[in-house]
Amino acid sequence: MSRQRGRRQRGFSLLELAVVAVILSLLLGLLLERLSYYQEAAERARFEATLQGYKTALQIRLAELILERREGEARRLEVENPTRWLSETPTDYGGSLPQRPEPGLWYFDESSRELVYVANTARRLAVEPRNGLKQLRFSVKVVYQDVPASGRLIRSVAGIALQPASAYRWP
Repeated sequence: MSRQRGRRQRGFSLLELAVVAVILSLLLGLLLERLSYYQEAAERARFEATLQGYKTALQIRLAELILERREGEARRLEVENPTRWLSETPTDYGGSLPQRPEPGLWYFDESSRELVYVANTARRLAVEPRNGLKQLRFSVKVVYQDVPASGRLIRSVAGIALQPASAYRWP
């Protein structure tokens, strides 16, 4: 009994405290890495959904021109801002591309006639940066094909594409 009374109760040793701090910091690092991964995945999903909206709007506009027998006007779609064909302007559309674009927004570059998305949290995005920012650029291209008619080939509108101006990879 006297042995237990003489024994002093201690708290954690400095080594035990250091081990706990290291484990907690590792867990926090893993949590932050996962959080940034999911944040980038959400941005990529939003980007892809908006891009698909642009593609659909262009296809609908081309179909309208074909139905109205105004295929000759299809070439104008390559130089117009495709945002005008959306039923609603996206909330992340910033208008004409400014000198210093804000990351996470879509723009239309008047000089190159390209639709531009400036990436925000894109660590895994492989694209050549412009002005220090990762920009995904797309241009509208009307697709033509030669169709036989009355013994000769006639160049006809076959479709429309919103294609990347430069290669990118966003796994």
